[in-house]
Amino acid sequence: MSQKRQPDPRVGHSRRVICRAALEEFASAGYAGFRMEAVAARAGVGRSTLYRHWPEKAALIADALETLNVQPDPNRELVSGTARQQVELLLGHLARALTDSPVAACIPALIHGAETDSDVRDFFHGYSAQRRRRLTDAIAAGVTDGQFPARVDAEAASVALSGALFYRRLMTADAPDADFIADLIDTVLGA
Repeated sequence: MSQKRQPDPRVGHSRRVICRAALEEFASAGYAGFRMEAVAARAGVGRSTLYRHWPEKAALIADALETLNVQPDPNRELVSGTARQQVELLLGHLARALTDSPVAACIPALIHGAETDSDVRDFFHGYSAQRRRRLTDAIAAGVTDGQFPARVDAEAASVALSGALFYRRLMTADAPDADFIADLIDTVLGA
C-alpha cells in the first residue's frame, strides 16, 4: 500500500509570497504596467518559476486574488447560525477584504483593468458573481424560511449590500465597520 505524499509546506509558502508580490505589483503598477519580471524581483524568485506556474499575468493576478482572499463558507462555519449571521459573516469578510487585506490596494487597478482589457473584465465579473453567490444564497435561504421578509429579492439585496460596501470603501473616507454593516442589513433586509 502506498502512502500519499504530503505537500511540501515550502511550496505553499513560496506560492503565497509570489501571490502577495503579484498583488503588490498590480496595486502599484496597474494592469497595463504589471510585469512578471517585477513580480519575480519582489518575490525573490526567478522568472522561470513564475512562468512555470502562471503562463501570463492575468492568470497570476487571478490566482493571487483567489489565494489571498479566501471567502468564508457560512454553511460550514455557522452550521446552526441564522441567515442574518451568515450575511454578517460574508459582509464582514468583504469589508475586511476591501480595507485590510492584500486585495484592498488592488481594487482601483482591478476596476481600471476591467475597463480596458476584456480578459480582466471577464475574470473580474465572474469572480465577483461567484463570490456574491454565497451572499445571495444566504439571503434566499433567509427569505424561504421567514427570517427575512418575503418581499426581499435575494439577488437585488446581495448587490445592494455588497455594492454599499464598495461605495463606502471607494467613495467615502469611512471604513465599512460592523456598525455600518448591521445598519445596512437592517435597511436592506429589515430589522
